[in-house]
Amino acid sequence: MIAILGAGAFGSALAMALPGPTKIWGRGLTCRAPARLPGHSFPDDVEIAPSIQEATRRAEIALIATPMKALRDIAAELHTSAPLIACCKGIDPETGLGAASLLESLTGRPAGILTGPSFAADIARGLPTALTLAMETGSSEVQARLSGPVIRLYTSADVRGAELGGALKNVLAIAAGAVMGAGLGQSAQAALLTRGFAEITTLARCEGARTETLMGLSGVGDMMLTAFSEGSRNYRYGLALGRGQDFGEDTTVEGITTAAAIAQLAEKHGLDLPVLATTQRLLSGELTINTAVQALMSRPLKEE
Repeated sequence: MIAILGAGAFGSALAMALPGPTKIWGRGLTCRAPARLPGHSFPDDVEIAPSIQEATRRAEIALIATPMKALRDIAAELHTSAPLIACCKGIDPETGLGAASLLESLTGRPAGILTGPSFAADIARGLPTALTLAMETGSSEVQARLSGPVIRLYTSADVRGAELGGALKNVLAIAAGAVMGAGLGQSAQAALLTRGFAEITTLARCEGARTETLMGLSGVGDMMLTAFSEGSRNYRYGLALGRGQDFGEDTTVEGITTAAAIAQLAEKHGLDLPVLATTQRLLSGELTINTAVQALMSRPLKEE
């Protein structure tokens, strides 16, 4: 039995697509039609659990599909021997840890991460999706249990690389949306994403990640999805920012807190990351779109 903790859009979509039986728990979840996925309902082999303890009872695998900010509360209630798999993307601002590493530090147990290019609405509709399952050990068993007609998993032992790829691309997605929202054009968007992804790779390698991980599903694959589509809430946030509009959505935008965490990691390693740093200053209100563009375009010329 698979346990899913968190009934937002992604957790609910996983419950619909993964091979059953499955138990799902979410705060306030009482009906079979999840609020974040209008028009969809859970299949018959999905049971709604009244508590985290009941959801994880006899679980083979526990998927934690809450936002990063909820991981500490969830970890405090976890009492299961099942493999723990984080399904969120972000960096903890207090520790600089990614989702799996934070979960491991809080529970004292090994944890993996499920990440990659995926829109919950696509998964809920039964559209084919490929993801990265990063775990140091035991990934083949979890891979076999979670893979099915809708979701195909590729394994990796590079947990840090998968964490950072999934988290850092959210900042680039905001920047890409801001470029388009401000009417700066697709040429500017392509340049920003190319140079920004080079910065992501540099930072991730300093954190011990492998370059090939960033070039896979959990890095460039995820960026391709979220930095070009209004299906991405980070991209939509950037669009609103570039247009000078309020975001107006009651949903977590992980790239905002991740941008601040990147600044701390860059300082730790003594790195100059102009695209990521400029995006963080834009998000903090220190720069406007116009001054951000001027800052990037007036930097000293260099070799690629």
